[in-house]
Amino acid sequence: MLSSTFMFAAGDYDADFYELDARIASMARAIPGYLGEESWENPQTGQIANVYYWENEAALQQLMQHPDHLAAKREQARWLNGYQVVIAEVKGVYGDGRLAHPLAALANKRRQ
Repeated sequence: MLSSTFMFAAGDYDADFYELDARIASMARAIPGYLGEESWENPQTGQIANVYYWENEAALQQLMQHPDHLAAKREQARWLNGYQVVIAEVKGVYGDGRLAHPLAALANKRRQ
């Protein structure tokens, strides 16, 4: 299982950004192996982090190679004031089951 964290500083969004962002989000959620996502914002810096969870690298690669994602990468400087991506292997998932999280079902299965 993998996570891909897209951290960025928001810039000036326009209609093209919103349209492309919606297409990418819809496409990503339709990929077999997509497990869920969550977003975080740091109110002190204004930076945003979107974390996507993937069953395997093949699923993540489908997103990374999709034409809309490649277009967004080419055009990112129009809309963002910098970005960073971190791809990580998820070694485990656990919790007490009371927190809503995209991987909560996996944590609950492993507790049983």
